[in-house]
Amino acid sequence: MKGEHIGELEELVLLTVGSLIDDAYAVVILEEIKTNTNRSMDVTAIHSVLRRLEKKGFVSSEMGGASKERGGRRKRFFTLTRAGRNILDESMELRYSLYQKLPKLTFSGLQ
Repeated sequence: MKGEHIGELEELVLLTVGSLIDDAYAVVILEEIKTNTNRSMDVTAIHSVLRRLEKKGFVSSEMGGASKERGGRRKRFFTLTRAGRNILDESMELRYSLYQKLPKLTFSGLQ
């Protein structure tokens, strides 16, 4: 897994898929990201990221059943894979390691 990289939006989508467990489909993923980050984006961007992540093996998907609320259309549900969890673990370790190297700052007065 070393050498693989993910962008910030890919990382947010992976974290969201993992946290939603069995209810991760594009619209809910989008709503969660908007709620938690105040970012404005559309579902097309989420679909694009999910396709990339699935191609990389970081998520898997399966179709759910059709529902009357959706006019008989089915939802595609996504699940975090072991490889996806590994890349998130590596990303978080790197961020934490770099954060720990920041010098301690002292502030005199408000700025």
